[in-house]
Formats: sequence, C-alpha cells, structure tokens
Amino acid sequence: MADEDFAQTVADILGLVEDELMEATVSQYSFVTEAAQHVAAAGGKRFRPALVATAAHLGTGFELDSVISAALVMELTHVASLYHDDVMDEADLRRGVTSANQRYGNSTAILVGDFLFARASVEVAKLGPAYVDLQARTFAELVEGQMAETAGPEPGEDPIEHHLKVLAGKTASLIRASALFGGMVGGASEQTLDALGRFGFEIGMVFQLSDDLIDIVSETTGKTPGTDLREGIPTLPTLLLGSSSAASDRELAELIAAGLDDDADLSRALALLRASSVIDQTRAEINRRAEVARSYLAPLPEGAAKEALDRLCDEVVTRSA
Repeated sequence: MADEDFAQTVADILGLVEDELMEATVSQYSFVTEAAQHVAAAGGKRFRPALVATAAHLGTGFELDSVISAALVMELTHVASLYHDDVMDEADLRRGVTSANQRYGNSTAILVGDFLFARASVEVAKLGPAYVDLQARTFAELVEGQMAETAGPEPGEDPIEHHLKVLAGKTASLIRASALFGGMVGGASEQTLDALGRFGFEIGMVFQLSDDLIDIVSETTGKTPGTDLREGIPTLPTLLLGSSSAASDRELAELIAAGLDDDADLSRALALLRASSVIDQTRAEINRRAEVARSYLAPLPEGAAKEALDRLCDEVVTRSA
C-alpha cells in the first residue's frame, strides 16, 4: 500500500470514529449532550485513534467494526480525562474554546467526564475481557498520574524524575494502550504487541514533552500561551531551571516562584524562558526519546503502517521546533 493510500485508509477510519464519537456523547438529557459534546466537537489531533488505526494494520487482519470500537474507547477515555484535567488545572481554554469547567462549572465538568468514561466502558466491553483489563489498568494509571502531579514529589525525590512519572501516567499510558489496542484488534503477534507497547509508551512521553514545550514557545495553540507556567504546573523546562547557574535563569525561577497572576509578569517569564538554554535541553531530550521510540519499531513487519510510525517519530519532534 502506497503512503498516500495508507494515509487515506486511516483518514477514512477516523471519519467513521468521529461519527461514532458524536453518537456516543448523546444523552437522553439535552443538557448532558451539549456538555459532553463541548470538548469532543471542538476537534483535536485524534492522535490516539489514529494510532489505533495504524497499529491495526500490523497484524494478520482485522474487522473494521472492532478497529472503530477500539479507537472510540481510546478517544472517549482521552476526552473524559480532559474534563477532569481542566477542573484540576482551573483551565480557561480547551482546543480553542472556553473550557467546560468555565462554561458549565466544576461539578458538571467532573460528572461529564464520568459520563464519558462510562461510555468508554460500555464500548470496551464489546471487545472482550483482555481489552477491559487493559482499559482498567490504563484508567488507574491516568488517575495515579494526576494524583501524583497534585501531590508533588516526595521529600528527597528528584523533581524531574517525579515529573516524568507523572507524564508516564497521565499521557504515555493511554498512548501505549492505543498502540496495543490497535495491534490486538489487528491480530498482531506477541512480538509485535511487545514492540508496540514499548513504542507507544515512549512516543507518548515525547508527545507530552513536546506539548509542554509548545505551551511555552508557540502562540498558535488552543490554549493561552504560558497556561502551565501561570498555574504553576511543573514542566521539564521549568524544572531544569533548578540546575542552571545562569543569572537570568535564577531570576526567572524567582519570578515563577512568586506567582504569575499579573499579565506583565507572565510575559516577562515567557520571554526569559524562551531565551533560556533549558529550551534547547528540552528539545534535546525530546529528540533523544524520539530515537528510542524509533528503535522499538525494528521488529515490526515491514509496510506502510511501520513507515507511518517511523514518520511519527519525526513529526512529534518538529511540532515543537
């Protein structure tokens, strides 16, 4: 299958998943439907269902309905987690629109997230016990990651190591599950599933590290630039400030520690951070991990799906360049 043919095949599957996503967010109560579709209908990268659809082509064959169900479970779980994340982070924007917690209130946003998790559970039950088990374990990792972020590092724990464990739970776990779901519905071998799990986890780490960098360096995201910075959410660039000897970095660390409620302080902090060497250090770590992810592709069967995953290792790097 040529690259363009494969890309179209994945796009066609994603179109069907999108239809199912809108249907899965419909409730008997119009208010619930409106709130549940608020984030889902705003779009997004659909990274996880695309990974499911791609990985499904690495096995002996699949039923389209099963691929759609697997992809839908992953996206419903992801969207549900966004509602909860925005409450925890007191976010104002999500995917370029007012966040659900700002529009409907925290209680409604939490309950809508629960509703979407429940819809994901209904869908995963159609796939069988192995999928239910993986979904449940992944859900637990998501919750643990969020709680670890809220609690912060233990006394004496390296803040960077703690942060990476948070990312592993909050982001990499679901992306790993997406790769595995795709391989499972595609009838992939145990060797392929092992490689997909390792790849999915590592590319998930790269994806989130890249997202954190985009929050600092880009003006064109669906979130207000510096949202994590203002909310005091640790990211790799800000944590790296602790080991920097540069006077400007020490000034920046003090500025962040004092709080960035004032827009002028936030703008200054962003300017100092963008000029800091910690940005290049973060980019180097993103590149390193992308190459680790690429190395896990070696045992996968040759073809358009493997080539697409290989290109993904470049794309997750360049998106934050």
